[in-house]
Amino acid sequence: MIVKTVPTNTRPIEGELPAKGTQTLIVSPSEIVKPGKSQVYVTTDLEPETLAYDPLEVAAHYQNRPLQVLRRIFTVLVPTLSFVWGLWWDSKRGIVVKNDHRRASQLRELLTQLGPAYIKIGQALSTRPDLVPPVYLEELTKLQDQLPAFPNEIAYQFIQEELGQPPEEVYIELSAKPIAAASLGQVYKGKLKTGEEVAVKVQRPDLRERITIDLYILRKLAGLVQRKVKRVRSDLVGILDELGDRIFEEMDYIHEGQNAERFFELYGHIQDIYVPKIYWEYTNRRVLTMEWINGTKLTQTAEISAQGIDARYLIEVGVQCSLRQLLEHGFFHADPHPGNLLATTDGKLAYLDFGMMSEIKPPQRYGLIEAIVHVVNRDFEGLAQDYVNLEFLSPETDLTPIIPAFGKVFANAQGASVAEFNIKSITDELSALMYEYPFRVPPYYALIIRSLVTLEGIAIYIDPNFKVLSEAYPYVAKRLLTDPAPQLRTSLRDLLFKDGRFRWNRLENLLRNARKNQDYDLNLVVNQGIDFLSSERGDFIRDKLVDEFLNGINALSRNVLHNFTYLLRERVGITAINETPGATVEQQQTLEHIQNILNILRETRGFDPTQLAPQIAQLLFNPGVQRLGQQIANQLVQKATIRLIRELLAAEEVNREIEQPERLSLAARKV
Repeated sequence: MIVKTVPTNTRPIEGELPAKGTQTLIVSPSEIVKPGKSQVYVTTDLEPETLAYDPLEVAAHYQNRPLQVLRRIFTVLVPTLSFVWGLWWDSKRGIVVKNDHRRASQLRELLTQLGPAYIKIGQALSTRPDLVPPVYLEELTKLQDQLPAFPNEIAYQFIQEELGQPPEEVYIELSAKPIAAASLGQVYKGKLKTGEEVAVKVQRPDLRERITIDLYILRKLAGLVQRKVKRVRSDLVGILDELGDRIFEEMDYIHEGQNAERFFELYGHIQDIYVPKIYWEYTNRRVLTMEWINGTKLTQTAEISAQGIDARYLIEVGVQCSLRQLLEHGFFHADPHPGNLLATTDGKLAYLDFGMMSEIKPPQRYGLIEAIVHVVNRDFEGLAQDYVNLEFLSPETDLTPIIPAFGKVFANAQGASVAEFNIKSITDELSALMYEYPFRVPPYYALIIRSLVTLEGIAIYIDPNFKVLSEAYPYVAKRLLTDPAPQLRTSLRDLLFKDGRFRWNRLENLLRNARKNQDYDLNLVVNQGIDFLSSERGDFIRDKLVDEFLNGINALSRNVLHNFTYLLRERVGITAINETPGATVEQQQTLEHIQNILNILRETRGFDPTQLAPQIAQLLFNPGVQRLGQQIANQLVQKATIRLIRELLAAEEVNREIEQPERLSLAARKV
């Protein structure tokens, strides 16, 4: 390392340096002096302006610094082993460790001491009341926004360097102390000269070097585990690289501001979702100025209730927003811990901190939707194929033993809906299969499950009986019924038909769940259904529906005729008329299903009998409806004709069987 003197009017911290490939870092707060004087800085051989995570470049940097790496390993291991030893010794002395406030506080202090990478782990644990005892949960929650702050002088210097003006010239007010301090930065409350209240986030010093050395060590360890432990098939190195990419993006506040604006464009229109505004003229790579939000953490349920706000409703809003993030647009918030989700004073859910975001590609989004459908409907054969499509299993994997294994995993539901399971229990159950069968966790999945499990942890904290999967299924049902994507149309067909038989109960379940979703549009379902059924892709479903429609008509006509002949024989007394048999059991069931669906549609939001006439008139002029009508009419005529011929042939066969004994009898008499 090189000690160097530079003037204060330059940008020494990660700014332009005389030699390429160096970065300046503040040695200590005491070296901050007034402008115009000199400061002492330490430079390291890291790229100054490059924020993209390059694991190969990081590895090349630290491979030549074994002593620095060993010091870091020693720094992490010694206090960690000391803490673990203390827990073991307490348990031997009869101390109930899970209720020990002293040990909980020590764990928080240990994670804080180890640095940002370990603080992130603590933040994730702070949202899991089902994993972490309450005493520890209370301490770990402080890692979200109550970490030790770095000195104001450093923060003020960063503001001047990034914005080109001292803080007092940018903000007419700035809090004397940070309002919150998190793993990567700290936040001040300020006011612009135009009067708007703002949150000013300033990045911590020395951040990149502290994170890169931990990522390097963990990546080496992950590679060693992958090579030596054969039961671990997941791409641990890839997962760590994905996390490294996201953390490095999180250290660029310009990127975070762009994420916030994109998040607003995609999800800001959702009812009761609020996304703060970014003030770009006061934002740069290490300083972010955004709209100040007056709100309460979702986990502070007593304070939220005192304001007359329903915390459970807000978590439902958060789940619906997360579903759109993960399954609709693919751009999702990967760090939704309680410090980043606030209940506003007017009852909305505000999202904060858009540094750690990620994306899911369309095939993966559709694969997740199909997996949810197959889990809820216990279609384990379909679920096994989903795992292939989602890259958990290779295409050549033999799924034969895996399908019954899924059945065993969900057997604990004991006849109840799998939707009543929570995500944590499902992932725990599936984790056992990961070692028994050739599963591998793809890198993109790590942040998805982190986001979902974190959100579910908040939900369980608010309501222990909250089931994220149950809340999600109405949205998934709506997507299956309204999304024209070929993958989901195929999934809908597979869901509704099995061995050529139409499964009415599945359609009823879809319609019941879809109507619970706020965005469910019955007219859209009807119009898209008509377009699909009148297209070539809808041939199979249209053909089967005509069969079921004919069954329903037959059942209805048979019942009417049966009731009429019964009336003539029993009430009127015309015994010469034979009583016509009613519908078969199968036909009667079809008729009942059709009646159930009509009842569901009548109870669906948007169904208005007074609007039926104009809607029907409008539909009749729809080219798709006319085309569909012609297709159905042709199929009905064909199938009715085939059925009539079949019945006539069957009747002729019966007559032959009756006539044949009579002829034999006559012949015998003649003889």
